[in-house]
Amino acid sequence: MRGFRLRASWATGAHSKPISTPNGGILTGLCSDAHQITQRCGVQGIFIRQFSELSGSVYNHRMPHIDRNVVRTNVSFPRTTQCTSSRLPILKQFREFSSTQRFLQTKPPAQLTNTSRAENRDKQDEENDEGFELSEKAAQAAQVNLRAKLNKDGAGGKGSGFGEVWRLLLIARPEAKKLGLAFFFLLISSSITMSLPFSIGKIIDASTKSSEGGEFLFGLSPTMFYGALAGILAFGAAANYGRIIILRIVGERIVARTRSKLFRQTFVQDAEFFDANRVGDLISRLSSDTIIVGKSITQNLSDGLRAGVSGAAGFGMMAYVSLKLSSILALLLPPIGLGAIFYGRAIRNLSRQIQRNLGTLTKIAEERLGNVKTSQSFAGEVLEVNRYNTQVRKIFELGKKESLISATFFSSTGLMGNLTILALLYVGGGMVKSGAISIGELTSFLMYTAYAGSSMFGMSSFYSELMKGVGAASRLFELQDREPTISPTKGTKVVTARGPIRFENVTFSYPTRPAVPIFKELNFEIPQGTNVAIVGPSGGGKSTIASLLLRFYSPTEGRVLINGKDIKEMNAKSLRRKIGIVAQEPVLFSGTIGENISYGSPQATRSEIVAAARKANCQFISDFPDGLDTQVGPRGAQLSGGQKQRIAIARALIKDPDILILDEATSALDAESETLVNSALAALLRGNNTTISIAHRLSTIKRSDSIVVLGNDGKVAEQGSYEELSARPDGAFTKLMEWQLSGADTQPPVSPSVNSEIQEKPWEVQAEEDGEAEANHKTERQG
Repeated sequence: MRGFRLRASWATGAHSKPISTPNGGILTGLCSDAHQITQRCGVQGIFIRQFSELSGSVYNHRMPHIDRNVVRTNVSFPRTTQCTSSRLPILKQFREFSSTQRFLQTKPPAQLTNTSRAENRDKQDEENDEGFELSEKAAQAAQVNLRAKLNKDGAGGKGSGFGEVWRLLLIARPEAKKLGLAFFFLLISSSITMSLPFSIGKIIDASTKSSEGGEFLFGLSPTMFYGALAGILAFGAAANYGRIIILRIVGERIVARTRSKLFRQTFVQDAEFFDANRVGDLISRLSSDTIIVGKSITQNLSDGLRAGVSGAAGFGMMAYVSLKLSSILALLLPPIGLGAIFYGRAIRNLSRQIQRNLGTLTKIAEERLGNVKTSQSFAGEVLEVNRYNTQVRKIFELGKKESLISATFFSSTGLMGNLTILALLYVGGGMVKSGAISIGELTSFLMYTAYAGSSMFGMSSFYSELMKGVGAASRLFELQDREPTISPTKGTKVVTARGPIRFENVTFSYPTRPAVPIFKELNFEIPQGTNVAIVGPSGGGKSTIASLLLRFYSPTEGRVLINGKDIKEMNAKSLRRKIGIVAQEPVLFSGTIGENISYGSPQATRSEIVAAARKANCQFISDFPDGLDTQVGPRGAQLSGGQKQRIAIARALIKDPDILILDEATSALDAESETLVNSALAALLRGNNTTISIAHRLSTIKRSDSIVVLGNDGKVAEQGSYEELSARPDGAFTKLMEWQLSGADTQPPVSPSVNSEIQEKPWEVQAEEDGEAEANHKTERQG
């Protein structure tokens, strides 16, 4: 049923259009009379009051005498106080209209209800989003460059050609000798197994032709023959044992070597790579994909070769026994081979989908379990479990689909094999009666048929598992083949990073957001051995300066120079050894306190670790029973924020860097922890290194020799000492400090030329009062 919304003809913006029903009716009279009245003098106040609750929707009832075009009538009335005549006719018709509305007020169709609810939700969302309209930067941020993102299907989702299969097999090249020995054992065990049906046929013929059973078998007495046959079977079992052991060991070696190589290749990738790829997907490639590849080129390859050898020997012996029966069996090969090809392709595609979704599942688990306290603090356990279960269900559905395809293929081929056996029994029985073959030869032929059928199933399984391996290997090859844009080992080795640091006409955008410029022709210089504070608005690029110095990214244009040399020409790994960093949120690894401190210098002695801990004011280590051997837990969960920060400072101290970067090292600490951390930082600042402090705190800024103020335009707004910049009342630094100390009650300074609101107290006075209040609070606590 279709409908459209009608508005009363007296409503604002509406056209005079009469509403009609078949044969006229109450609704027609009411609307036409009301239209005439409002054209003369408006609507009565009483009419508005009694009609206000009914203003809304009148739904069309599914009855034959109601016009189905009249679905909904929204009536709005202008509030007037004139023209009090004609009240009684209006009231009368109002009662009639109420009766009509109650008659028609039935439950609307579900489609209209859902549409109405959707419209209301959209309208509500628009109202809720007021104040968050998209800015000009949103269009730029929408231009995303994910060139470093790995394809979830691997290798660009390409098909599995011979080259891809060959490359998969080449992974096992270092184990070629061991694999050759395993395949030799395979030939021995398969040959012995395939000789068994022939021997059984001869035994049956000998038994049926000799009533005494004393006839020699292959020139041997029955006792000697059975003993020799048992010894041969035992030798075959020993060869099979050796094959299995070797393949298992080789498989584990291949998986271990592949994981190690991929992890090393992943670790040397640039920051752009990790910006574009989720850690969960990388973990999936390193874990489950490597297992599939290892199994595919060891155990699966062995099973495939065994099936091939058994199948070739079986068909050869069947042709030797009876060419006529073999021709009947040959009719089964083309449909099974064609079905195996389609089955293998389907399994390969499903395997890629399953591996992709397993990567997503790993990503969800890694991310959620890593932030479980946040989820619990928002009572989000049910939400996260449902999120995880949704992904589990996707994998389950793919698994069901794979099971359905496998069941269809193997059951159909099994049925065809059984029907072929019946045909062979029918034809072979006639040949035995006619004397064309013996009963023993028919028995041998049927046994070889079973072996050949098993080999055909084995080849089908081999092909499907090989396609799974190709699907997993393509994901590994894509990661293995990616070359980082910034190689950590290429370039001139850095002996020292001492000297002035200069940013020369640096223009930069993050690779994943190339249309969003961070810097535009940025220029400033940091003299050797000075302590420089980098300040600016949030998102102004303060931390980006540290990333460029560490060569996580390269400037789009311009150069970053250390002692007059472009860092693009330097070896990134050796450069990073000369730079120490203390981040705003220090990252500690699972292990002991001593291991985390020595991370900056793995060759450090115990005494050097203790000395660095003392310089960093890590006295709290003495409160732990195990001292430096205390386990910090995952991500340092067993330590407080201040304790982790001081361990991070000790880690930087033991490195004795030429350049020290302090990325808001005290912004998340309380007053007491900040005092201790600042004392530890003072030890660093007394050295001969160059210190770059990315800071918001006034105490950190005052401690600097000079200050570089970044503007929102990607350039340096001001540069100078604290005294110089604070003496400029209209300067960018002064405005930025005023805005921060005001608690962000005013608008942030978007550029140096825009005036911000001046507070009642100068920001220097406000800062001094805040410092005095903090000192008084400490005194009260100590008292």
